[in-house]
Amino acid sequence: MDPKQTLDSQGYSLDSQSYRAPKDLLAGKIIAVTGASDGIGAVAAKTFASYGATVILIGRTVPKLEQVYDAIETAGGTQPAIYPICLEGASEKDYEDMHDRLEETFGHLDGLLHNAGELGQRTPIVSYKLATWQKVMQVNVTAEFMMTKALLPLLEKSDSASLIFTTSGVGRVGKPYWGAYAVSKFATEGLAQVLAHELDDTSNIRVNCINPGSTRTRMRATAFPAENPATVKTPEEIMPSYLFLMGNESEDVTGQSLNAQ
Repeated sequence: MDPKQTLDSQGYSLDSQSYRAPKDLLAGKIIAVTGASDGIGAVAAKTFASYGATVILIGRTVPKLEQVYDAIETAGGTQPAIYPICLEGASEKDYEDMHDRLEETFGHLDGLLHNAGELGQRTPIVSYKLATWQKVMQVNVTAEFMMTKALLPLLEKSDSASLIFTTSGVGRVGKPYWGAYAVSKFATEGLAQVLAHELDDTSNIRVNCINPGSTRTRMRATAFPAENPATVKTPEEIMPSYLFLMGNESEDVTGQSLNAQ
């Protein structure tokens, strides 16, 4: 697929939203998902598993990860794995240990979805708390950098690997009161672009961003407390774009920022 054929006037793909994945799309693939305990991450993990993947559930709340684990097994999916980690406090050594554990258990990775994120405050910059700013940047940017750096060697071992970063509309056009969250998503877009160019023609890893859009999650409810959740799509409804980017039909798509709706 030529990515130029799937872009709208802003450079964001449209076709992935109506993508229909074959049931064996991810058969035999090993895919790690951060923020897999809830919301979009949990749904993405269960969806990837339903299309044949062995999913590594990454998050900090083990009981919630266990619920996703059980749901995958109950649905008949391949036995997943749980990898607990706190993105706010993890060190570079923790990510090096993650690489070693995953290499020992799986040998390689075919996909990594960076879904975990921290919202922070909805307030003017002049009122923004430094501690909150640092937490958001740590979880949304620095942790992604450290994890990606550590796991790239495992993705390199795949015949066709997909690295996906989660972005946002406020990471493309800055809007008032979104503070560190917006800035972190601009940084995410930049990190993905840098990696895409570095890895293009030198590896089998493609790197893209995905913007979930208005989706029914706890983070969305926090950001828009007056919004009727019934007016926005569920995580299940936006999965076609996630499947497209994670499956081999997107092999020629890299350095792009797609909208899931």
